[in-house]
Amino acid sequence: MEIEKQIEILEKTGAEHSKEKLKKFKKIYNSIDESPEELDEKAIDDTINKLNTTNKRLTFYQRFMNAFEQDMDIDPGRLMGLTDGIFGMVMTLLIFGMALPEFQISNYSGFIDFVYTLFPTIGLTLVSFILLASFWIYHHEFIKIKSLNFPYLWINIFFLASISFIPFTTSIVGNYSHFFLANVIFGANIFITILLFLIMFHYAYKKDFLEDKVSKEEKKYINKTLYIIMIVTIIVNLLDFNVSHNFIYLFFLVPIISTLRDISYKIKHP
Repeated sequence: MEIEKQIEILEKTGAEHSKEKLKKFKKIYNSIDESPEELDEKAIDDTINKLNTTNKRLTFYQRFMNAFEQDMDIDPGRLMGLTDGIFGMVMTLLIFGMALPEFQISNYSGFIDFVYTLFPTIGLTLVSFILLASFWIYHHEFIKIKSLNFPYLWINIFFLASISFIPFTTSIVGNYSHFFLANVIFGANIFITILLFLIMFHYAYKKDFLEDKVSKEEKKYINKTLYIIMIVTIIVNLLDFNVSHNFIYLFFLVPIISTLRDISYKIKHP
């Protein structure tokens, strides 16, 4: 019969989703095949046509996704070089948040006052610098890739974009820390950076782009470390606005937390 031929073609060339639907249809078709009076050929033809239409769409989607997720002919070292370059440039740009006064200081007491006013800016700059240094360390420690594709490349680029915004959001919270929204913008910048890093790591892990095989224990350790930093980011932002601006220096805990967790992991998994 023509129906059997179409079913056979779908079984050979169909997409996985189509094959699953086909199995369900075959069960129904086989159950009524023994009773000709129950056989509605028009209904069966309609079902087969729908399966064929769905299959064409799915096979196109699969071809598109296969092409989209195909490994790119780009040396991963160039992406790492770009990452290092952007980190270096962004960390350098932080210093431009500290500027000399527009007027000329003519006496020593005026100069002392100027230096005193710099302390909050210096502290905030150090906070952002330490955070950037931590993200750079995480990138080099956890993400050593041997290949990449379009999705991974763009996830990495968005991660670098979030990194590039840190000098700007640092200036915002430095000048307008009395506004809650300024604290939210800075905190959101850090939070999104961590989130994109997690997405990038998980995608590289899933697609086997990582040079070193990552065990389940190591993956769990990486996830927990970054989740802790996310929680610290939220807590620091709330305390910084609602209690004291000095709570922003709690971000100095990030490298301490990372180091202690790294030591603990290495002790448990020598």
